[in-house]
Amino acid sequence: MRLRIFPRIVRDSTRKWSHEKPFHWTATYMVEITIRKRPQAEAVITQRKFFKKTAKGKVVKVLRERYLRDDVACGIGSCRECSTALSNTLPYAGSLEHQLFPNGHFVLPDTNVFLAQMDLIESILFNPPMILLQTVVEEVRHRSLPLYNRLMALTKSEDKRIWVFYNEYRSETAIIRLVGIRAATAWYNTHISLTRSPVRGKPQKPNPSVILLTDDADNRRKAEKSDIMSFSVHKYVESMKDANQLLDLVSADGSSEIEPTKAAAGRQVLYPQYLPASTLIAGVKAGKLHQGHFNANQYNYLEGTVSVPGFQKPILLVGRESMNRAVQGDIVVVEVFPEKEWKAPGDEVVDQEATLKNDDAEDSGEEGDENGEEVLVRESQVLSGNNNQKPPSERQPTGHIVGIIKRNWRAYVCHIDSTSLTSTLATSLSTQTVFATPVSRLLPRIRLRTRQAPTLLNQKILVTIDRWDSTSRYPEGHFVRALGQVESKEAEQESLLLEFEVPYRAFGKAILDCLPSEGEQWVVPPKGDLDAQNVWRDREDLRNMIVCSIDPPGCQDIDDALHAKMLPNGNIEAGVHIADVSHFVLPDNPMDSEAAARGTTVYLVDNRIDMLPSLLGTNLCSLRPFVERLAFSAIWELTPDAEIVSVRFAKSVILSKAAFTYEEAQIRKDDPNLQDELTTSVRILNSLAIKLKAKRMAAGALNLASPEVKIHLESAESSDPIDVEQKELRETNSLVEEFMLLANISVARKIEQSFPQTAVLRRHLPPPQSNFDKLQDLLRKTKGMTLDVTSSGALAASLDKCIDLQEPSFNTLVRIMATRCMLSAEYFSSGSVAKDTFGHYGLASEIYTHFTSPIRRYADVLVHRQLAAAIGFAPLHATLHSKSHVERILDVVNRRHRMAQMAGRASVEFYVGLALKARGEAAKSRGEDEVREQAFVIRTFRNGVGVFVSKLGIEGLVTFKRDTQFDAENYTITVPGAEKDVKISVFDQVVVRIEVEKDKNTQRGKVKMTLVEPVDSSIL
Repeated sequence: MRLRIFPRIVRDSTRKWSHEKPFHWTATYMVEITIRKRPQAEAVITQRKFFKKTAKGKVVKVLRERYLRDDVACGIGSCRECSTALSNTLPYAGSLEHQLFPNGHFVLPDTNVFLAQMDLIESILFNPPMILLQTVVEEVRHRSLPLYNRLMALTKSEDKRIWVFYNEYRSETAIIRLVGIRAATAWYNTHISLTRSPVRGKPQKPNPSVILLTDDADNRRKAEKSDIMSFSVHKYVESMKDANQLLDLVSADGSSEIEPTKAAAGRQVLYPQYLPASTLIAGVKAGKLHQGHFNANQYNYLEGTVSVPGFQKPILLVGRESMNRAVQGDIVVVEVFPEKEWKAPGDEVVDQEATLKNDDAEDSGEEGDENGEEVLVRESQVLSGNNNQKPPSERQPTGHIVGIIKRNWRAYVCHIDSTSLTSTLATSLSTQTVFATPVSRLLPRIRLRTRQAPTLLNQKILVTIDRWDSTSRYPEGHFVRALGQVESKEAEQESLLLEFEVPYRAFGKAILDCLPSEGEQWVVPPKGDLDAQNVWRDREDLRNMIVCSIDPPGCQDIDDALHAKMLPNGNIEAGVHIADVSHFVLPDNPMDSEAAARGTTVYLVDNRIDMLPSLLGTNLCSLRPFVERLAFSAIWELTPDAEIVSVRFAKSVILSKAAFTYEEAQIRKDDPNLQDELTTSVRILNSLAIKLKAKRMAAGALNLASPEVKIHLESAESSDPIDVEQKELRETNSLVEEFMLLANISVARKIEQSFPQTAVLRRHLPPPQSNFDKLQDLLRKTKGMTLDVTSSGALAASLDKCIDLQEPSFNTLVRIMATRCMLSAEYFSSGSVAKDTFGHYGLASEIYTHFTSPIRRYADVLVHRQLAAAIGFAPLHATLHSKSHVERILDVVNRRHRMAQMAGRASVEFYVGLALKARGEAAKSRGEDEVREQAFVIRTFRNGVGVFVSKLGIEGLVTFKRDTQFDAENYTITVPGAEKDVKISVFDQVVVRIEVEKDKNTQRGKVKMTLVEPVDSSIL
């Protein structure tokens, strides 16, 4: 080989050849390589030329040469020409289960198959032996990282028969992409005759075929000209054994051969066409267009908003044409109308199910569709009646969507709308178009073509959106799988996890292999043992300290423990000891990668989806009492007035002396007969916590509120709810909270000093003052109260004054409403934002992080690694020196954290419904009256009121069918009563009747509220 280099060359890998990891050279600027294995004239075929940007922003040309070989294994078992030592080879005859290929076959899919048909490929019913080209894998990775990850998981699955063929390194197949795919298919068909040894005396059977699977019509035409057998996905699947089920999985967007609906031709254009991508990008850069996330209105399907940096208030989108086929979470580009066309948000509850109940799934959008015309008329009436009798101050920027930057489409939990079926015969296998109604009210109905509609009735199903044409009122999608019967606990739980994208798969073997080999028998080794050096190195022995934990009842993943004692100088030593998860979860191993992908543990009412395997979370890392455990300790010296004298951090070994519930710790603290060291420690901690909280509140920290309830389950086995009540908060709750806050703030300061560019921190930005406009106006007009939002301290002082002596719950309600005006807290890398934006608005702290819950939060694991490096205990892993790497991880963690919160709330809502249903049934069996509760009115609409039941921590919507008089400016609605009209205002107390009925969207029990006092809405 002759090699000339101008000016440098880098070897990417020095590994020896294997069928998985070929090595190659990478050169920048100019490289001339001659590989003597091939003629000089053919050398250009082996070159890959591309451009990349250096760290300094300079674009350089890269020329990559590959070593081409003749011994890259084909992967077919019993091949005489290739190595047969590999265990994961394909069966020598391929698949015999396809009626078109009785002699067996293999499939070789094109890139577009994986980009559009992954749900089909993942199905357990779709299992032909598959040849996956390395160039296809690379292109999938370039086009979609989530799909690439799913594809890589399939290659490792024991249920799939997939061989990754490195076609770029086989001399006969190293050709450009599309030609290379056909060349690889042709080579396999030639090569396959060598995969079987002839049997003497027996005739040779025809060879199995290698099928090029592609939805690229041009690629199929060229394949046929070269005598290469090629099929579209739809054509291939329709002759398979389980075609009826598999055809439902074929994406309408990927296959051009899916039978169009009868109304597809002749549909009128309902939505504006999107602007070209180049126009969108240029418009956003010039400030003429604006980019942001689309948010649907849960009360009115005809409205949506997009928050953008250029305006204080979100841009309002009125009407489906203005929303232009956007789906919740899409990144969209909006054009803002002139200010004279700005509008105020609507004040009427507009239910999609009621307005569109007669729409025909087959014909919706067809030209001349009478029902479609009726829908348009109804929607235009709602839109014209909703605006604009409001003052100009209520109006906000208004516009329309002109393009989509990134779709947020995924698999959605739905159910089949029974009214959209044309045939309900259980035996009918005819294809029909039906509506799939998503669980979330923020999503539109999805048009679905299926052969299984009758059998899918009353089931929760997964549906993926494929496309949304400008001629269709609804997006089109395909069926993915059934989850089970509606209202069954198993189906509801899985649908809830899928709805909020919670990863809940079991931990795989590679992850479990990262756990200590001793399993549950692992213990902290004795300090003097030779084997203990790795564990005890630089650790402090704190086993004699009087340490205890205080947690909710039934807590198994105990992250934190505390201690306090008096010092000879009159000061106090207090310590927070956190589970040393980073000792077991090492950087960049499979368990670490899985924890990073999950981001957080998800807590549901009757279940917990762990971030880490239970061996760690509930055993080896959990700070159980009377067991030696590894910890990361933060220890302060404090004055009796809770002023910090000093703080130190150390890896340690502790031995917890007790595990209290909040109630048990409170009883122990309040018992004057107990004077032991453990009780004294709890009392010292409590006295310090009171002073720490007072200092925080004086600095401007907010004391906000959120509705929290406790659900009583019949037993752990059945998980049947029997009642619901408000959670009781005790002093000991605040005790733990204050010391966790102190630890997080102290650690944040330390890691930011040591790693100013990559420290993992958490911030809570001040909310725009305009977020409080509505609440301020409400309090001023209904209660004569003023809310000062100029700073967190001013807001805290104002909230303290929002008191109604007649109703103690009023202040809590105002705090809940103020909480909803806030921005969400978020994790960030210290080098990615300006230092003056580090602060935590709600805590009134200039810096903050999460250190105290590494068992259940991945951000805390990263903080532990940074703190260990900051105190010199261990070097910091290279990935945590990379700001871009930290930012990518935290983006995932932030999203997982938000989704986990929503999943937890949805679980509570579901179980509250079950508990209230059980309470109502029990009351009826005793001959008692229906369930009634007092509630606050928190919102008024033109045709209803929103109410909050503080005792149960739940909200509900009461709608009125008769004509009402609505005063939007004064937040009142007047409804006809038995004797005279009754005026209802926000913050009024009312009595509601509570029932549980099946929700049309979720198809599970939902709390229904009917006004009883001051007027019975059931007769309106």
